[in-house]
Amino acid sequence: MNLRTVRRALALIWALAFCMVRLVLMRVGGPLTAVQRALWLQSACRGVLRSVGVRCTVSGTPPTHGLVVSNHLSYLDIAVFSSVMPCVFVSKAEIAKWPYFGLAARAGGTIFLDRSSRASAAAAASEIAERLRLPVPVLLFPEGTSTDGSEVLRFHSALFQPAIDEHASVTAAALRYVPDGDLRESEYCWYGDADFLAHLWKLLRAPGFSAEIVFGEPALHSDRRTAALANHESIVEMRAHSVRAVHVHA
Repeated sequence: MNLRTVRRALALIWALAFCMVRLVLMRVGGPLTAVQRALWLQSACRGVLRSVGVRCTVSGTPPTHGLVVSNHLSYLDIAVFSSVMPCVFVSKAEIAKWPYFGLAARAGGTIFLDRSSRASAAAAASEIAERLRLPVPVLLFPEGTSTDGSEVLRFHSALFQPAIDEHASVTAAALRYVPDGDLRESEYCWYGDADFLAHLWKLLRAPGFSAEIVFGEPALHSDRRTAALANHESIVEMRAHSVRAVHVHA
């Protein structure tokens, strides 16, 4: 174990503890609004990213409302997106049961979804519609799972429907991780049956890396399936363009 790993681990513990203390102090004044929860999560995620040595770069304009959809690479995606814009996340239901991180997700106003339950999907859609009326974007990972970054999986279209019903804009956002040195993007992705703690420890030991987000232009849609297809195509193209740009720069 080198000094950098120890320093990052201690910094992460401090960041996680500090954000919970701040949450308790914020709640002294009464229940928090969805916007306040999103702002708290943004502050917490910025501290987490600093502690593990992640740099964020953004192309395009982060939206301030509407639905944002992105490819999904890791649990770290949530910290990356939250650090650049306060937002409400839609996440799989089991995250609510994770030690500490489940508590943080609930405190941040996350909408939890069990894709195997129609009742859960309907409840999530209703909650998404409600949040889309607020001045804070809702962020969805329509692939339904994380990947190693080698492809963008087909988008599930069901949760695009609330944006159509609410006449809310949809913004595509392409995410990729750019390692320092010769490592591959997949080394930083968390997918399949990878162990969470083992992956987190690997991040603490690894060289630093950048998270790159490219935001597309917001657009209105009238059909959820065409919305899913159009945004999937946009993200595939933006990721491909980002990869080409990195190779040219190198």
